[in-house]
Amino acid sequence: MITGDTLLMALPMASAHNWRSLNIQHITSDSREVMPGDLFVAIPGVAVDGHRFIADALRAGASACVVERLVPELGGTPTLVVSNAREAYGCLQAAYYGNPSREVTLIGVTGTDGKTTTTRLLSAILRAAGKAVGSINTVSAEIGGIESPLSFHTTTPDAAEVQAYLRQIRDAGADYVVLETTSHGLAQYRVAGCDYDVAVVTNITHEHLDFHGSFEAYRDAKAMLFHALKRSVRKPGVPKIAVLNADDASYAYLAAIPADSQVVYGVKEPATVTARDIIVSVQGLQFMLVWPGGEQMVRSPLLGRYNIHNLLAAAAAALALGVSGEAIARGIASVCGVVGRMERIDQGQPFTAIIDFAHTPNALEHALRTVREFSSGQVIVVFGCAGLRDRAKRAWMGEIAGRLADKVVITAEDPRTEALDDIIAEIAAGCAKVGRVEDRDYFRVPDRTQAIARALEIARPGDLVISTGKGHERSMCFGVTEYPWSEHDAVRAGLHALGYS
Repeated sequence: MITGDTLLMALPMASAHNWRSLNIQHITSDSREVMPGDLFVAIPGVAVDGHRFIADALRAGASACVVERLVPELGGTPTLVVSNAREAYGCLQAAYYGNPSREVTLIGVTGTDGKTTTTRLLSAILRAAGKAVGSINTVSAEIGGIESPLSFHTTTPDAAEVQAYLRQIRDAGADYVVLETTSHGLAQYRVAGCDYDVAVVTNITHEHLDFHGSFEAYRDAKAMLFHALKRSVRKPGVPKIAVLNADDASYAYLAAIPADSQVVYGVKEPATVTARDIIVSVQGLQFMLVWPGGEQMVRSPLLGRYNIHNLLAAAAAALALGVSGEAIARGIASVCGVVGRMERIDQGQPFTAIIDFAHTPNALEHALRTVREFSSGQVIVVFGCAGLRDRAKRAWMGEIAGRLADKVVITAEDPRTEALDDIIAEIAAGCAKVGRVEDRDYFRVPDRTQAIARALEIARPGDLVISTGKGHERSMCFGVTEYPWSEHDAVRAGLHALGYS
């Protein structure tokens, strides 16, 4: 329950109409969920305007509303008028749960690739330093030292879920929370009401242009996390810190956003936190972590040179929070991998099978270059591109796969309402553009289970099969329906069919 006075405090810029003292049971933006005594927030959506359902919400017993414009159906209903109902909804949910982010040091991790890995690494480092920490990432929520799998197809939950998780994490005793923060989550105000103290970026590359419209708009959405540092409530003794990647094109843009301090990491460009003497092997990564006034040998079981930047991002954030080099090394060493990220599936087969989440051009290129480093035979990749998402990347990813893999199996990855054959054709055009020949170098297998099985059948001793794009996800969208899906089950089934179990 929350009082009307608390609601007003959460929305100081709101214009009140017929407002009076009242108690609100719950807050919802879905008129179908309204119960007597609830507050209904009318959010204008892309396809549906919540203002159309105000009458339904009132008939269901809503005692107050938050709107962007007054409508006749409101009558004398206590109403708050705001300029951005979606943002207001996030702030109200934060207030409803008692503003839990104000009771912890909140660290946001954003970027195109590496967010989940960096979130996991930083959580492990803080834990190794003796801190009570919780986290919310693509794969799971860590509450009171227990990880609970999440089923979200997006990486940042709805505002109500974000605040509910933050409250549970804080009530379980956490003093630090690491929150994976996506561009969608920022642009759609799912993290409105979150008072960040540290903002970390991994990189900003080509992705989600279907939603944001342009790379600049996508970059601006990511930058909202860094602007949030200035607006967030200050907590005693906790500075506002920006952690930036000197090697990424986003650096100059994000560095211009004010913060109490900026910590810069990188390998190629001058940085305050860097790595030297890097060793990449099938056993993982090793390097000397270097920062002003200190250095520490670090060993990680994570695979792939690209993970150096994820490791540096987590280490830089930890150093900014006063964590020792020894604790950083212990934390990094404890993270053996993330579900669906360069994850080996071994059932005794004489070739390597790997599942990875790479679903952007940058991530696919890094993944294929990585596996090439420890493959003695052919590299066979299985991937697709999502429907109703950034079309420009399809042929581009086809070119990358055609250049860097020996065999390419093109298949489904959440086609949604687009024709799967058309998506596959766009990817295939990229393969053909770099000289690859269909049915010799690349294959079209629309059914993803059959595509994975086909790739495994092609593999010979010493080869490597990598399926990318689905990773940890537990559903695949055809039309408007999410069907159960497990990349792990598909790979294991394919190996079992070949006699490996």
